Amino acid sequence: MSTALRHDWSVEEVLALFALPFNELLFRAQSLHREHFDPNAVQVSTLLSIKTGACPEDCGYCPQSARHEGEVERERLMAVEEVLTAARTAKANGASRFCMGAAWRSPKDRDLDAVVAMVEGVKALGLETCVTLGMLRAEQAQRLKDAGLDYYNHNLDTSPEFYGEIVSTRTYQDRLDTLGHVRAAGINVCSGGILGMGESVRDRASLLVQLANLPQHPESVPINMLVQVQGTPLHGVARLDALEFVRTIAVARLMMPRSFVRLSAGRTDMSDETQALCFFAGANSIFYGDKLLTTANPQANHDRSLFERLGISALQLEASLPQAGDFEQEAACGCGAAKLRAGA
Repeated sequence: MSTALRHDWSVEEVLALFALPFNELLFRAQSLHREHFDPNAVQVSTLLSIKTGACPEDCGYCPQSARHEGEVERERLMAVEEVLTAARTAKANGASRFCMGAAWRSPKDRDLDAVVAMVEGVKALGLETCVTLGMLRAEQAQRLKDAGLDYYNHNLDTSPEFYGEIVSTRTYQDRLDTLGHVRAAGINVCSGGILGMGESVRDRASLLVQLANLPQHPESVPINMLVQVQGTPLHGVARLDALEFVRTIAVARLMMPRSFVRLSAGRTDMSDETQALCFFAGANSIFYGDKLLTTANPQANHDRSLFERLGISALQLEASLPQAGDFEQEAACGCGAAKLRAGA
């Protein structure tokens, strides 16, 4: 099986992968996964909402939107020391990456003062750092890089074709522009999408094409299952078949073989067996803890039990953090052996 990184996928090629018999697809994905990762190690992250609610965007899945009738209460930006206390707890519970999310359309420059202090403080604890703050300008991305930020999360959400059904307050190109600023600053890119919003299999294929055909693959690719929240426009949409979700994980692994593929939001609605299939299909990152930004997550003790039953261990920090661009450099030299408001 070829391990060369590709950036020229067509939607038809990806649809052909989705159409493979389930066992064949998972065999190919697991075989390629083993070429680049320990198949029994999973990177563990913790996510904290550092500023909650009152977001001016109209994303149809998001309970933090001020335009929807959700029950999320508005909360101000947390104090730096509160965030660092949460980070210490996350590290003690086995997390190697600490992710911070703020419900902004885009941060004001004065907002970044506190976020920069949070990033510097979390880094000093020996954790990887990730933030999701909405759209960024180039100079804001550079400021975060200078603070030591490891990852920036900014999901594409869905395909360009289906995007207008979900969001109207920012364009698809706005999202791509932010990813470009993050990459240019030398920050690792975390970008994926949300499944189960009423999209077609072609939309899922098109989303993965957008991610894999970026000039560099995202180092982290979160695949979220929609968490339906009452009061949001997508509450009540037909739920996605679990095996279709697993198929998407497997296809993402085949298209982006060196990226961390994160089994992200929606795990509370997945059986242990579905999650085990996702790990077999190539997922090797999860959020750990009882809550994502505003929605429930499997309890930490349940995750520990599942890991023990599957023989999975948490990936150590030194093994989990690439440098932005490393994947592409490996491909060039022939070497080789990554926010949904309710989950990034």
